Amino acid sequence: MTLVRRARPDDADAVFSLVQQLGATFVPVRGAFDQSFQDVVAAGEDDAIFLLVAEDENGAVAGYALTTIARLLSTNGPSAQLQEIAVDAAARGHDLGTALVHAVEAECIRRGVRQITVASRRAGGFYDRLGYSQNAEYMRRVF
Repeated sequence: MTLVRRARPDDADAVFSLVQQLGATFVPVRGAFDQSFQDVVAAGEDDAIFLLVAEDENGAVAGYALTTIARLLSTNGPSAQLQEIAVDAAARGHDLGTALVHAVEAECIRRGVRQITVASRRAGGFYDRLGYSQNAEYMRRVF
């Protein structure tokens, strides 16, 4: 069984390693990561951002999910965005991603969130299996 929990300050190295596996537009810079990680981990139980980590069978952090919550005018309450999710390449296929998504959903339900969205270019089949449906095309502009 996978343990999913809130991230702690001592998870920084493991999470940074996972961030480096994302293959995102930005090359992770440790100093910028450390500041953001510190701010997110310091967020309270009901702040508009939360970071969960998943431990593998050996108790090592092998995945994370970062979620933000905002009040939208069109959703009759808060809306969440699963901003980032990553599972270590060696741990994929062991349901850590599924456990993370289910934990994010449970936390959102606890907070009264009305919907959760996720931008997914490469993992559409994964989210389809979890009951998500395609609703819009995701556009972005990088500054």
